[in-house]
Amino acid sequence: MLEGFIEGLAKYLLNLSGGSLIWVSFYAGLFVALMTSLGAMVALFAKKLPAEGVDFSLSFAAGVMIVASFTSLILPGIESAGFPPVALGIALGVLLIYAVDRLLPHEHLVRGYEGPKGMKEKLRKVWLLVFALIIHNLPEGLAVGTSLVYNLEVGLVTAIAIGIQDFPEGTVVSLPLAVIQKKSLGPVLIGVLSGLAEMVMVILGAVFFTSFAWTLPYGLGLAGGAMLYVTVKEMIPEIYKGEKSETLVTLGFFAGFYVMLLLDSALG
Repeated sequence: MLEGFIEGLAKYLLNLSGGSLIWVSFYAGLFVALMTSLGAMVALFAKKLPAEGVDFSLSFAAGVMIVASFTSLILPGIESAGFPPVALGIALGVLLIYAVDRLLPHEHLVRGYEGPKGMKEKLRKVWLLVFALIIHNLPEGLAVGTSLVYNLEVGLVTAIAIGIQDFPEGTVVSLPLAVIQKKSLGPVLIGVLSGLAEMVMVILGAVFFTSFAWTLPYGLGLAGGAMLYVTVKEMIPEIYKGEKSETLVTLGFFAGFYVMLLLDSALG
């Protein structure tokens, strides 16, 4: 049933876009941006997000990203071009996000400030949290765009899974910002903008790897490595540092893990 839905969706989007992969990437990017925006809009109605909700949401996203990095990016790249180009791409993806992590100041909800020490006093905490969201979202957008070029149906599975976990991610960022600022509109707009930034990465990834098809195995590895770095270095330490809801966090991780496996198995 799920396989038929995804195949039907792929055919519908191809027909709607006139066979243009770039237009398909636009629709996929619009979906993930919309899901992030809808999650951010929760801040308009809710006044407080329980700490357990934050932990579960982030761990769910981590489970999705771990599976997606392998099933939608790394393993397909190895199958199509072998290990060396994908391995190089993974290393480049890790180095890219490592550089961004070091150079772009950002604030985590639990671990606090990261980035150049001299920038901490120059930027308000709100913007530090925004930068953290961007660091998380850009690899996700790149993963969707790159996997669409590799295989339309695999790319749509990735877009659906990442869109699902983007909803709680949007809430996790916008709601604390709303509490900090004592108002909701600004944090919601920030969530919408972060979704649009992710959408731009979907389209850029699709455009680049369509134009330079020979680089696709490297791109699959790069997107996979970037997602793995964000998950292992940023998200998992963040959600386990509190040490108050380890069971819930673990359950959230495996919930996301199974959701992505289920979506991917629809094409197996």
